[in-house]
Order: sequence, then C-alpha cells, then structure tokens
Amino acid sequence: MTAIDSVTLEVPDPAAARDFYTEAFDLGSRLRVSGSPAPTTGFRGFTMSLVVSQPGTVDGLFGAALDGGATTLKPAAKSFWGYGGVLRDPYGTIWKIATSAKKDTAAASRHVDEIVLLLGVDDVAATKRFYVDRGLSVAKSFGRKYVEFATSNIKLALYGRRAAAKDAGVAPDGDGSHRLVVGSSAGTFTDPDGFEWKAD
Repeated sequence: MTAIDSVTLEVPDPAAARDFYTEAFDLGSRLRVSGSPAPTTGFRGFTMSLVVSQPGTVDGLFGAALDGGATTLKPAAKSFWGYGGVLRDPYGTIWKIATSAKKDTAAASRHVDEIVLLLGVDDVAATKRFYVDRGLSVAKSFGRKYVEFATSNIKLALYGRRAAAKDAGVAPDGDGSHRLVVGSSAGTFTDPDGFEWKAD
C-alpha cells in the first residue's frame, strides 16, 4: 500500500503558520510547512479534511482554528450525512472538519481519526489512470466523479475541480501554485493537474 506520510503547505511565514497549525489541529509530522512566495489566486484546487468521531470534536477543532484567524466558509452544522463545516485558514488552505455521528457519545477530544487530501482535478478518469500507473490502488470509484485510493497515514481522493470547489463553498476559478507538496512512498513526480509529489 502506498503511504502518504505528509503534506507540506507552502506559506509566506512558516513560523507563524507552524504555530497556527499546532494550536488548531496538532497533526504532528503529517502536516509540514515551508516558506514560499509562489503566487496563487482563487481556489488552489485541493482541500484538506479532518474526519473525527463526534460533533463536539468538530466544534473544538473548528473553534481553535477560528480563534487562530481562520474564516468560516460553511458553518458547522448537522446534515443528512452527519455534522461538519468548512473553513479557510489564515494562509489560504481550505479545511473540512466532519463526523458521520450526529450526537456526542463521550467527552470531546482533539483526536483526528483520518486526514483526507482531496484533489480537485480537470479529468477524474485521466488522473485516476495516472496514479494507478504509479502503483496506487483504487479503494472506491464512482465513474468520472470521485475516486478514493488505498493509501496509509493520509487518504488521497479525487473529485472534479468544480465539484470540489462547490463542496468547499468557494468559486472554482484560480491559478498559480497549488502551494502543496505531497510526501509519499510513491516517488517524486508532478501529476496532470500540477500537484507536486516528493519521495518522503
């Protein structure tokens, strides 16, 4: 199984960003930062999701991020699939924090059950083939709409760019650097949508 060990977010102020991410999410070595002045406008083409056990944990992480300067894109709320919300951190990355549970069953914690990197791509089928050719195994696939790969540590999923932006509550337009580097056992390459991977 391919391991995605880390994602590195490129930010203008690594020290401040490191403090924010530690206080807000505390994901340890799975989330890294590096300095970069690379320009980006609009949607960067990806979202990060934190899957947790219950609504109280969603609220705790959401609140910590907002206290650190994040802004709400979709307030945390109940839906037919569970409970969650979407925010943009002070450095431009979009985070979805969610649970399939609709009620708390224990005291809230800061534990994150799963991290998901969702790439919004131009052609889901073509990008799926690209990753399969590089040894990634498909765990779930819904035609040309959504693909989830069997990866460890951090889950990788593909969604159409417009659908990913709509799910995040932002416009799909954007250009420039993704400001994201995926650290993985899959090797060093750049995918069809310009996402950069490096051997971790």
